[in-house]
Amino acid sequence: MEGETRVGKGGAIGHNWDRPTREEKTANLYHNKKDRVFVRAIQGEYNVKAELDRLRAAPRVRKASESPFTDGPQCFSRNYVEPKDGITQTFHLHLEEYAPGASSQKHGHVNEAAFYILDGTGYEIHDGVRYDWEAGDVAIVHNNCVHQHFNASRTKPARAIVIKTKPMYLFLNMLFQKTVKDRPVDTTPESEGFEARGTEVDFNHPKGGY
Repeated sequence: MEGETRVGKGGAIGHNWDRPTREEKTANLYHNKKDRVFVRAIQGEYNVKAELDRLRAAPRVRKASESPFTDGPQCFSRNYVEPKDGITQTFHLHLEEYAPGASSQKHGHVNEAAFYILDGTGYEIHDGVRYDWEAGDVAIVHNNCVHQHFNASRTKPARAIVIKTKPMYLFLNMLFQKTVKDRPVDTTPESEGFEARGTEVDFNHPKGGY
Protein backbone atom coordinates (compact mmCIF):
# COMPACT_ATOMS: atom_id res chain seq x y z
CA MET A 1 0.00 0.00 0.00
CA GLU A 2 3.03 2.26 -0.36
CA GLY A 3 2.27 5.78 -1.45
CA GLU A 4 -1.36 5.64 -0.34
CA THR A 5 -3.04 7.33 2.55
CA ARG A 6 -6.17 6.33 4.37
CA VAL A 7 -8.65 8.36 6.30
CA GLY A 8 -10.11 7.09 9.55
CA LYS A 9 -11.64 8.65 12.62
CA GLY A 10 -9.54 11.62 13.62
CA GLY A 11 -8.17 12.38 10.16
CA ALA A 12 -5.57 11.07 7.76
CA ILE A 13 -3.42 8.06 8.58
CA GLY A 14 0.02 7.89 7.01
CA HIS A 15 1.11 5.49 4.30
CA ASN A 16 2.80 3.23 6.86
CA TRP A 17 -0.56 2.30 8.35
CA ASP A 18 -0.82 -1.39 7.53
CA ARG A 19 -3.89 -2.59 9.38
CA PRO A 20 -6.30 -4.10 6.84
CA THR A 21 -9.95 -3.11 6.76
CA ARG A 22 -12.72 -5.59 7.49
CA GLU A 23 -13.40 -5.84 3.74
CA GLU A 24 -9.74 -6.64 3.05
CA LYS A 25 -9.66 -9.26 5.79
CA THR A 26 -12.81 -10.87 4.42
CA ALA A 27 -11.47 -10.86 0.86
CA ASN A 28 -8.27 -12.57 2.03
CA LEU A 29 -10.03 -15.50 3.70
CA TYR A 30 -9.12 -18.77 2.01
CA HIS A 31 -12.82 -19.60 1.61
CA ASN A 32 -13.38 -16.37 -0.31
CA LYS A 33 -10.50 -16.63 -2.76
CA LYS A 34 -11.73 -16.64 -6.35
CA ASP A 35 -8.69 -18.32 -7.94
CA ARG A 36 -8.86 -21.66 -6.11
CA VAL A 37 -8.72 -24.96 -7.99
CA PHE A 38 -12.12 -26.55 -7.36
CA VAL A 39 -11.85 -29.22 -10.06
CA ARG A 40 -8.49 -30.07 -11.57
CA ALA A 41 -8.10 -30.14 -15.32
CA ILE A 42 -8.17 -33.44 -17.19
CA GLN A 43 -5.43 -32.87 -19.70
CA GLY A 44 -2.23 -34.30 -21.06
CA GLU A 45 -1.61 -37.79 -22.39
CA TYR A 46 -4.81 -39.75 -23.05
CA ASN A 47 -3.41 -42.91 -21.52
CA VAL A 48 -4.72 -44.91 -18.57
CA LYS A 49 -1.32 -46.40 -17.73
CA ALA A 50 0.32 -42.97 -17.66
CA GLU A 51 -2.40 -41.65 -15.32
CA LEU A 52 -2.11 -44.68 -13.02
CA ASP A 53 1.66 -44.28 -12.92
CA ARG A 54 1.21 -40.62 -11.98
CA LEU A 55 -1.29 -41.43 -9.24
CA ARG A 56 0.83 -44.27 -7.83
CA ALA A 57 3.82 -41.95 -7.63
CA ALA A 58 1.88 -39.40 -5.58
CA PRO A 59 2.24 -39.40 -1.77
CA ARG A 60 -0.54 -41.26 0.07
CA VAL A 61 0.02 -39.74 3.51
CA ARG A 62 -0.53 -36.04 4.00
CA LYS A 63 1.45 -34.63 6.90
CA ALA A 64 -0.28 -32.07 9.10
CA SER A 65 2.90 -30.00 9.13
CA GLU A 66 2.63 -29.67 5.34
CA SER A 67 -0.90 -28.30 5.55
CA PRO A 68 -0.87 -25.06 7.57
CA PHE A 69 -4.06 -23.62 9.01
CA THR A 70 -5.71 -20.79 7.10
CA ASP A 71 -8.14 -18.05 8.12
CA GLY A 72 -9.03 -17.26 11.73
CA PRO A 73 -9.34 -15.61 14.20
CA GLN A 74 -12.47 -17.60 15.11
CA CYS A 75 -12.55 -20.40 12.53
CA PHE A 76 -9.43 -22.07 11.18
CA SER A 77 -9.11 -24.59 8.33
CA ARG A 78 -6.42 -27.13 7.49
CA ASN A 79 -7.02 -28.46 3.98
CA TYR A 80 -5.61 -31.97 3.78
CA VAL A 81 -7.00 -33.11 0.43
CA GLU A 82 -8.24 -31.00 -2.47
CA PRO A 83 -8.40 -31.57 -6.22
CA LYS A 84 -5.53 -29.13 -6.72
CA ASP A 85 -3.25 -31.68 -5.05
CA GLY A 86 -3.56 -33.91 -8.11
CA ILE A 87 -4.70 -37.05 -6.28
CA THR A 88 -8.46 -36.81 -5.84
CA GLN A 89 -11.16 -35.40 -8.08
CA THR A 90 -14.40 -36.09 -6.25
CA PHE A 91 -13.97 -35.12 -2.60
CA HIS A 92 -12.43 -32.51 -0.31
CA LEU A 93 -11.20 -33.26 3.22
CA HIS A 94 -10.31 -30.57 5.73
CA LEU A 95 -9.94 -30.02 9.47
CA GLU A 96 -11.92 -27.26 11.13
CA GLU A 97 -10.83 -25.69 14.41
CA TYR A 98 -13.29 -23.39 16.19
CA ALA A 99 -12.01 -21.02 18.86
CA PRO A 100 -13.98 -20.73 22.11
CA GLY A 101 -17.29 -19.01 21.41
CA ALA A 102 -16.65 -19.04 17.65
CA SER A 103 -19.16 -19.10 14.82
CA SER A 104 -18.51 -19.96 11.18
CA GLN A 105 -19.70 -18.42 7.96
CA LYS A 106 -23.37 -18.97 7.13
CA HIS A 107 -23.90 -20.37 3.66
CA GLY A 108 -25.55 -23.00 1.49
CA HIS A 109 -24.42 -25.24 -1.35
CA VAL A 110 -25.63 -28.11 -3.50
CA ASN A 111 -23.22 -30.72 -2.17
CA GLU A 112 -23.52 -32.70 1.04
CA ALA A 113 -20.93 -32.66 3.83
CA ALA A 114 -20.17 -34.72 6.94
CA PHE A 115 -18.53 -33.25 10.05
CA TYR A 116 -16.99 -35.83 12.38
CA ILE A 117 -16.55 -34.09 15.72
CA LEU A 118 -13.09 -34.82 17.15
CA ASP A 119 -13.44 -32.79 20.33
CA GLY A 120 -15.48 -30.07 21.96
CA THR A 121 -19.18 -29.28 22.05
CA GLY A 122 -21.24 -27.14 19.73
CA TYR A 123 -24.25 -26.94 17.51
CA GLU A 124 -25.46 -26.38 13.97
CA ILE A 125 -28.19 -24.14 12.65
CA HIS A 126 -29.62 -25.79 9.52
CA ASP A 127 -32.42 -23.91 7.77
CA GLY A 128 -33.27 -22.26 11.10
CA VAL A 129 -33.23 -25.48 13.17
CA ARG A 130 -30.65 -26.09 15.90
CA TYR A 131 -28.80 -29.43 16.22
CA ASP A 132 -26.39 -29.95 19.14
CA TRP A 133 -23.24 -32.07 18.88
CA GLU A 134 -20.27 -33.28 20.93
CA ALA A 135 -17.12 -35.32 20.37
CA GLY A 136 -17.83 -38.61 18.55
CA ASP A 137 -20.93 -37.29 16.77
CA VAL A 138 -21.30 -36.79 13.04
CA ALA A 139 -23.10 -33.68 11.80
CA ILE A 140 -24.61 -34.07 8.33
CA VAL A 141 -25.17 -31.12 6.03
CA HIS A 142 -27.69 -32.10 3.38
CA ASN A 143 -28.09 -30.73 -0.14
CA ASN A 144 -29.10 -27.07 -0.46
CA CYS A 145 -29.11 -26.56 3.31
CA VAL A 146 -28.32 -23.07 4.62
CA HIS A 147 -26.12 -23.79 7.61
CA GLN A 148 -23.74 -22.37 10.20
CA HIS A 149 -21.49 -23.99 12.83
CA PHE A 150 -21.04 -22.81 16.43
CA ASN A 151 -18.69 -23.72 19.29
CA ALA A 152 -20.88 -23.84 22.40
CA SER A 153 -17.97 -23.61 24.86
CA ARG A 154 -16.68 -20.23 26.00
CA THR A 155 -13.42 -21.71 27.29
CA LYS A 156 -12.37 -24.61 25.03
CA PRO A 157 -11.98 -25.02 21.27
CA ALA A 158 -13.84 -27.55 19.13
CA ARG A 159 -12.47 -29.54 16.23
CA ALA A 160 -14.06 -31.46 13.36
CA ILE A 161 -12.85 -33.35 10.31
CA VAL A 162 -14.95 -32.52 7.25
CA ILE A 163 -15.51 -34.72 4.21
CA LYS A 164 -17.52 -33.34 1.34
CA THR A 165 -18.23 -34.20 -2.28
CA LYS A 166 -18.14 -30.62 -3.48
CA PRO A 167 -15.57 -31.23 -6.27
CA MET A 168 -17.78 -33.92 -7.82
CA TYR A 169 -20.80 -31.62 -7.82
CA LEU A 170 -18.76 -28.85 -9.42
CA PHE A 171 -17.42 -31.34 -11.97
CA LEU A 172 -21.07 -31.99 -12.93
CA ASN A 173 -21.59 -28.22 -13.29
CA MET A 174 -23.81 -28.02 -10.19
CA LEU A 175 -22.23 -24.73 -9.20
CA PHE A 176 -24.64 -23.18 -6.74
CA GLN A 177 -23.13 -21.85 -3.52
CA LYS A 178 -24.26 -18.75 -1.68
CA THR A 179 -22.71 -17.03 1.34
CA VAL A 180 -25.32 -15.44 3.59
CA LYS A 181 -22.85 -14.27 6.25
CA ASP A 182 -19.06 -14.21 5.82
CA ARG A 183 -16.68 -16.10 8.07
CA PRO A 184 -15.95 -13.68 10.95
CA VAL A 185 -12.69 -11.74 10.79
CA ASP A 186 -12.98 -10.15 14.24
CA THR A 187 -12.19 -11.73 17.58
CA THR A 188 -14.70 -12.21 20.36
CA PRO A 189 -13.82 -11.83 24.07
CA GLU A 190 -13.60 -15.64 24.26
CA SER A 191 -11.44 -16.08 21.14
CA GLU A 192 -9.00 -13.25 21.84
CA GLY A 193 -5.44 -14.57 21.45
CA PHE A 194 -6.53 -18.08 20.42
CA GLU A 195 -4.28 -20.01 18.05
CA ALA A 196 -5.24 -23.21 16.26
CA ARG A 197 -3.56 -26.32 17.65
CA GLY A 198 -0.69 -27.36 15.41
CA THR A 199 -0.74 -30.89 16.84
CA GLU A 200 -3.54 -33.10 18.05
CA VAL A 201 -4.68 -32.41 21.61
CA ASP A 202 -7.59 -34.47 22.89
CA PHE A 203 -9.76 -32.60 25.37
CA ASN A 204 -12.37 -35.33 25.73
CA HIS A 205 -10.47 -38.29 27.16
CA PRO A 206 -8.14 -38.68 30.13
CA LYS A 207 -4.39 -38.60 29.56
CA GLY A 208 -2.98 -42.09 29.27
CA GLY A 209 -6.33 -43.58 28.32
CA TYR A 210 -8.92 -45.31 30.48
